[in-house]
Amino acid sequence: MGRGPKDIHAHLLGDLLVVRLQGVLTAAEQHLAKSLSGETGRDLLKQVRTHLIETARPVLEAMVEEITEVKVLSMHHDISTITGEEVVLFTLAELPDFREAKMK
Repeated sequence: MGRGPKDIHAHLLGDLLVVRLQGVLTAAEQHLAKSLSGETGRDLLKQVRTHLIETARPVLEAMVEEITEVKVLSMHHDISTITGEEVVLFTLAELPDFREAKMK
């Protein structure tokens, strides 16, 4: 989808996987969101980003299923044109098995 985010974190909350991406907007996208009258720029940017996520949905869901070993039931997405933060939420069929990370 272009350049990568400045920061990314994933949080597992029961059967929900929340992926938070910060700094995802390009300079052109930031300009677009601010420059067009009213909410036109914001809406256009959200439409494009939603289309990109929906196009990549099969790949994203396959990656999550491979990593968690759990079927993805649904995926939800939103982006802030003000902060440049994007959130992707995956609803999983069940709580994944995982090991506690060892503290260094």
